[in-house]
Amino acid sequence: MYPIYMDWTILLIIPGIIVAAWAQSKVTRTYAAFSKIPTRKGLTGSESARRIMQSGGIYDVQIKSTQGMLTDNYNPRKRELNLSAQNYSGTSIAAVAVAAHEAGHALQHRENYAPLFLRSLLAPVVSAASWLLWPLLILGLMAGFAQTLDIVVYIFLGIFVFQLVTLPVEYNASRRALTALTMDGVLTEDEIYGAKKMLDAAALTYVAATLVALLNVLRFMALSQRRR
Repeated sequence: MYPIYMDWTILLIIPGIIVAAWAQSKVTRTYAAFSKIPTRKGLTGSESARRIMQSGGIYDVQIKSTQGMLTDNYNPRKRELNLSAQNYSGTSIAAVAVAAHEAGHALQHRENYAPLFLRSLLAPVVSAASWLLWPLLILGLMAGFAQTLDIVVYIFLGIFVFQLVTLPVEYNASRRALTALTMDGVLTEDEIYGAKKMLDAAALTYVAATLVALLNVLRFMALSQRRR
């Protein structure tokens, strides 16, 4: 039996790693480029998000500034929209696009968008299962316990399902964001083009994460079968 780092099944996840690295590089480069271009309207990311939410009838979501780069998120449980500092106070196309995307999640929440609800249900389960992943992985690979690897397969399968559910949530939020930015007059037509490029690049990271999760399922299924 070969050590894990020499196992041929690792070749299965290499394409996913390459795609994920490319997607992350693309979103970083795209964000850097559009962070240098201020919008004509001059609204900050937080102001843009507030305008979009209020146009959608949402007045009870707090907008907060958080540390880190691209740490932006919408928390449906706390009804908080968290924007990284550069997007909270920034007036660039990138800042407004990212903030509008998070506001799109708030619009989804208000309308009880089913995939968002499902993702919110899956998130704590997947998070808890992920904590068990590495101990089980080490035990299964080092001790050769096929049953343990079966559990690892199910965990990766759960992660894959979570990522799969995330895709429509993210793409729909971006679509809502671009529509709102246009309808509310936050961005001009040429600025919308830049915002779309920014959000499309960000969406690719979720596609890459889904691919990596699927390849991990296939890899550990193969490892589990070999140890029986």
